[in-house]
Amino acid sequence: MLYEFTHEPRIAYFSMEIALRNEIPTYAGGLGMLAGDTVRSAADLHLPLVGVTLVSRSGYLRQEIDAQGHQIEHPSPWEPRDFAQSLDAKVALPIEGRAVWVGAWLYVLEGYGGGREPVILLDTELDENRPQGREITHYLYGGDAAYRLKQEMVLGIGGVRMLHALGFRIRHFHMNEGHSALLGVDLLHRYAYPEQDRRPGEPAYDIPRVRELCSFTTHTPVEAGHDRFDYALVGRVLDNFIGVEGLARLADENAMRRSRLTLDESILDFATLKHLAGEDALNMTRLALNLSEYVNGVAKRHAEISRGMFPGYRVHAVTNGVHPLTWTAEGFRALYDRYLPSWCHEPEQLVRADCCIPDTAILEAHRQAKQVLIDRVRALTAVDLQPNIPILGFARRMTAYKRPDLLFAELERLKAIARQYPFQIVLAGKAHPRDDGGKRLIEQLHAQARALDGVVPVVYLPDYDMAIAQTLIAGVDVWLNTPLRPFEASGTSGMKAAFNGVPNLSVLDGWWIEGCIEGVTGWAIGADGGSADIDARSLYDKLEQVVLPLYYGSNDGAELVKVMKGAISKNASYFNSHRMMRRYVTEAYIR
Repeated sequence: MLYEFTHEPRIAYFSMEIALRNEIPTYAGGLGMLAGDTVRSAADLHLPLVGVTLVSRSGYLRQEIDAQGHQIEHPSPWEPRDFAQSLDAKVALPIEGRAVWVGAWLYVLEGYGGGREPVILLDTELDENRPQGREITHYLYGGDAAYRLKQEMVLGIGGVRMLHALGFRIRHFHMNEGHSALLGVDLLHRYAYPEQDRRPGEPAYDIPRVRELCSFTTHTPVEAGHDRFDYALVGRVLDNFIGVEGLARLADENAMRRSRLTLDESILDFATLKHLAGEDALNMTRLALNLSEYVNGVAKRHAEISRGMFPGYRVHAVTNGVHPLTWTAEGFRALYDRYLPSWCHEPEQLVRADCCIPDTAILEAHRQAKQVLIDRVRALTAVDLQPNIPILGFARRMTAYKRPDLLFAELERLKAIARQYPFQIVLAGKAHPRDDGGKRLIEQLHAQARALDGVVPVVYLPDYDMAIAQTLIAGVDVWLNTPLRPFEASGTSGMKAAFNGVPNLSVLDGWWIEGCIEGVTGWAIGADGGSADIDARSLYDKLEQVVLPLYYGSNDGAELVKVMKGAISKNASYFNSHRMMRRYVTEAYIR
């Protein structure tokens, strides 16, 4: 089965998280969703790609919320053998003076047109490993700094070695965020100049060759999103002076006979590592920047910000997109199949939606999606939402810069607006287990929902996942996004809304700077650089004076459907992962 994917050179796409399907919890949020859409579009377009990620056997977290809004975290385990095929190759990494063995599972993602993409899930839950080694690939973003560094060693170094052991021929490496930057370290080791061939003062490693092989996508202007590791920790964990003989002594001899093994000598000297990754700490973003010929941000504005954060580096802009088929509700799929039959392969065809699809058909497809959401809300919360009242939707990772509480900044004004133009609110999102501020936000949202009881129905859907996202984003009437500028690098949920004719009401940050045509695709909140108070007032003004009157202004919905069609024809036609992948191929992978 593996030969199907190893007979031709492929792009190796490395990501700490990839959302493959709802039942496989190997994702935490937007980064994983984007990675999943990347692989799905590659399959649809028959691009030769191989994904590399961690198996994350215990998942990210399953979220329970009590009556007071306290988030309670539970493991979200899954069994790889239920969805993937075990592979017989194993590779070894020297971690803390001991060999840690890495196995792999093969998951095959199938595109709608017959394309198939392999995804390699790296796994340290092996008999050869001690308990501490086995758990490295258990928890997505779990543990302390040492645990994270070990995970990033397994992903980057272990991933490159596993691809080699499995017989993949890699023509290019794409690092989706800096978590996998250590793959460049292993490539430097592979392309080191033999010592006997070097003159004094000549470089030990073929850095230009490695740079030519690598691309890097940075995803966040938030400082905490750029991993840094103290060199004292690096020296202890990344035990890079242990060679073949030392590894052989530590390895299980029976395992060596059973498996195809990769055992390499020391990886990289510290002087070179510090030169590439920073003198003070191992900066994974800096390492990826220095070892990649092509670097990009995920929106035009984010690329500008990244150039300021990393002066001296050329940062291109490839604005994110979402996978057309995955994020389009059934009713809209049928509609596009009928009127724009090539939309799945060429989503740019949706530019014709405003003139080719009848208004009544758009409204009926939305009615169906809204009813599916209402049914899901009832099943999860026992709350009955009304189909004839507009629903505002907000679902994000719950953290401070996303500002989920902006909508509730002035409860009395919100009540006054609702008495004139009734509306409903649906919220969802998880906070990272160590993000106490994010957890407090969830509690505050529940308290604010109680304060609005009887005037504005507010529901919070627990355990937000891919399936809930598909239902929620497609079924609301307005999609809300209120980040603190300039920390929204891109944002993709609003793009998903556009495929379902749902307009955005959002702060001008990330992708929305490019996607917003006021009154045509949706509406902007606030001005560039506005304070929280200004943004809140702008949000209420838009709701009271523009958005809600549009929903109540005409019985036939003619004005409303113009904006719905604008979202489809102007946003969905462009902000999709097919366009994104075609740009990566022509600009990053083939140069």
